[in-house]
Amino acid sequence: MANFELVVNGKTHKVDVDPSTPILWVLRDHLNLVGTKFGCGIAQCGACSIHLNGMAVRSCQLPVASVGNGKITTIEGLSENGDHPVQKAWIENDVPQCGYCQSGQIMQAVSFLRSNPNPTDEEIESVMNGNLCRCGTYIRIKKAIKRAVKS
Repeated sequence: MANFELVVNGKTHKVDVDPSTPILWVLRDHLNLVGTKFGCGIAQCGACSIHLNGMAVRSCQLPVASVGNGKITTIEGLSENGDHPVQKAWIENDVPQCGYCQSGQIMQAVSFLRSNPNPTDEEIESVMNGNLCRCGTYIRIKKAIKRAVKS
């Protein structure tokens, strides 16, 4: 076990965990931030996407020891009231069905739009391709991203 000081959603947290513990489990089990979901456990589905220094990363395979002084943002820290433009666009386009993948989808979309504020359909599809949705709401996801661009 080792002590780590993590900056999550703008607040500093101290945790005592094994250095190889994926940050997903630190967030969920130690900080009670359960919006980030466990999907596949092999960084392939995107349900566990969070931001590390503003970039979307898969938290299920990211050891806590590799975070260092990085700043983590989870879906809970994206906005206080769920009023981030991407979150609002998700609601306006009725994107969620079961909702399980949505926090990862949103975190991926927000990171993408920061680096590409006016994407083409092909760019949206390419970047979002790695985030799986069992319900198949991909068309609505793309519409929501395009709507968020206009916000």
